[in-house]
Amino acid sequence: MVLGAEALADLPQREVEVVTPLGPAVGHRIGGDVVIVPVMRAGLAMLPGLLQLVPLARVGFIGLKRDEETAVASRYFERLPEHLADSFVLLVDPMLATGGSAVAALDLLKRAGARRLALVCIVAAPEGVALLERTHPDVAVFSPVVDRELNDRKFIVPGLGDFGDRLYGTT
Repeated sequence: MVLGAEALADLPQREVEVVTPLGPAVGHRIGGDVVIVPVMRAGLAMLPGLLQLVPLARVGFIGLKRDEETAVASRYFERLPEHLADSFVLLVDPMLATGGSAVAALDLLKRAGARRLALVCIVAAPEGVALLERTHPDVAVFSPVVDRELNDRKFIVPGLGDFGDRLYGTT
């Protein structure tokens, strides 16, 4: 939720009046359409917190699987809301390792019409950040930490291991 708040901080806001138990107060709401797109399956862990932050956000899904031998991602699922051109699209994936999955997802989102995008991840590697800077310099990356490096198996060091396997107990 904290990473999402940071990623959404510069979006336009509009004033709204809310009624509190002691009287009315002025608050602010995001002034535009937000679409959250988790990369399945690990990105699903980040969705509930982001929906608490932006309950009216639309949600899309991209399924990518990384080949453990080549570290290349292949798409197995895609379901995106319509009219992405006027939306702020928040791509969420806990790990930014090589950057291959993020680039594939961002390419797909841009082909679907998305123009304003950001990536939110929990842990990143310098190699993934560098690839995104080269291939999608218009996409901001929000991560609380950039770890040291990738190992020979393309895992983030020290990292967390496979986030999806850890989350769903499939290690």
